[in-house]
Amino acid sequence: MTQKPPRVVATGDALQLIERLRASHGELMFFQSGGCCDGSAPLCFANGDFPLSEADVLLGEIGGVPFYMSHGQFEYWRHTQLIIDVVPGNGGMFSLDNGTGKRFLTRSRLFTDEECAALA
Repeated sequence: MTQKPPRVVATGDALQLIERLRASHGELMFFQSGGCCDGSAPLCFANGDFPLSEADVLLGEIGGVPFYMSHGQFEYWRHTQLIIDVVPGNGGMFSLDNGTGKRFLTRSRLFTDEECAALA
């Protein structure tokens, strides 16, 4: 049987930026934007600064930081692993990566049939 794969992972560059932001802002949280003001960027907030609803889904943690998305978006992306990376640029206007010269970026890959079965 295939081990249950993580729904969200981070690259080394993303983990470094998380540590940099944690040093400046304390404990953090992520919310995957659904495409309104900040496109589909993963948004980083000081823990508790983004209001979660009961319908939001905790996908897992990256660098010890919880990562959430809306239930509706999760239903669409449930067969996909999110890979949080960093690229040059400005983060979303509400995200703590804004102004660092780097921004978080969500990449993805489809889970294999075996991984989907393990997640069921």
